[in-house]
Amino acid sequence: MARGYIRGALHLGKGVLERDVEAKIPDKDAEIILYCGGGYRSALAAEVLGRMGYTNVASMDGGIRGWRELQLPEDRPGS
Repeated sequence: MARGYIRGALHLGKGVLERDVEAKIPDKDAEIILYCGGGYRSALAAEVLGRMGYTNVASMDGGIRGWRELQLPEDRPGS
C-alpha cells in the first residue's frame, strides 16, 4: 500500500528545516501545523520554528499514525 500524506502538506525534513523553511514559508505569521510519524519530531521542529520567529506553529498530536487511526483522508503520491 502506498503511503499518503495529508492534503496540502509540504514536506520539509527535520534535517533541513532550518535551512529551507524561510524560502518555503516566508510569512512568519502563517499557520503551520507540523506532523511526523508519531508527533515527537514535529514537536521538536515546532520549538525550532518558534525560536526562528514563527508565531503560529503547532505540532499535530499523534502524528500521521494518529491521523490514520481515525481513518482521516490522505492524498497519495502521484494523485
